[in-house]
Amino acid sequence: MKSKMEDKLKNIFAQTTECELSLYREAAELIKSGELVAFPTETVYGLGANALDEEAVKNIFIAKGRPSDNPLILHVSSREMAERFVHLNERAEKLMAEFWPGPLSLVLTAKEIVPLSTRGGLSTAAIRIPDNRIALEIIRLSDLPIAAPSANKSGRPSPTDAKTVRTDLGEKVKMIIDGGRTDVGVESTVLDITGEHPILLRPGAISKEEIEKLLGTEVFYTEEESINRRSPGTRYRHYAPKIPLLLAEVGKLPKEVQSKKWAWIGISEPSIEPNIKIIFKDNKEYAKELFRVLREVEEKDIELIVAEIPEQNGIGIALSDRLKRASES
Repeated sequence: MKSKMEDKLKNIFAQTTECELSLYREAAELIKSGELVAFPTETVYGLGANALDEEAVKNIFIAKGRPSDNPLILHVSSREMAERFVHLNERAEKLMAEFWPGPLSLVLTAKEIVPLSTRGGLSTAAIRIPDNRIALEIIRLSDLPIAAPSANKSGRPSPTDAKTVRTDLGEKVKMIIDGGRTDVGVESTVLDITGEHPILLRPGAISKEEIEKLLGTEVFYTEEESINRRSPGTRYRHYAPKIPLLLAEVGKLPKEVQSKKWAWIGISEPSIEPNIKIIFKDNKEYAKELFRVLREVEEKDIELIVAEIPEQNGIGIALSDRLKRASES
């Protein structure tokens, strides 16, 4: 009997046309030959390379200017493929069946076939099946796990469209596939399930509450660096615009807004009228548009961005995480 995950993947693959396959085969061949290819996932655009090729992985770090001790996520196209690279457990099986393909990366004990350079020198590896047809086809056609961190310069807001990838990385990438804007807008949830208790290492679109409901147990959330180093995107400043970003509640605006040209982003109206105001309908749209808006606003005649702190539930936790890292000096 086929699982829900297998049925979903079959339906995704069935949508690909022969014309599209030609492009995806070309991308897969480039990956197999050690080149870098940027492509969309449902979260953000990824900078893809063969996760088993240490030289290709090294080139990811060089292109991004990313610290080499920051682990990379393995992107695969099936449960069977995942089993080739990590040791699955009962919790992993439940989570994969419910949330894959989707924006959930599971940290599991790695098999020796995964190079230490891909794992950031750790015994574990993060792995997921992305919910994007282009990404899935490239993985399937290459038959390789693809390491694909966000396709941007390290520290900058992640790219949610192909234009941003070209701006940040240009000729450092052999091919950029334009799949339009991404659906989620923030990187995947990263969950460590190697120990007694599940630990949320990086919040994302799959919420802590959803995971707890499925597993029937508490999920711990920590910002302790010794634990969080198992996850990408948690140890260094990330997502930063070119101008200062301050966080605020609606009625408690920072004093800097009195003397500077400033922009407001959030889901509520600010108590003082800013020079630029961007209001989202809810936290889901806030998350989807955050990185694009940060890049857009920084190019305006503005000295400061003030971002509303979202409610701490659902994707609001992921939003807060990204905003906090973007605002740290």
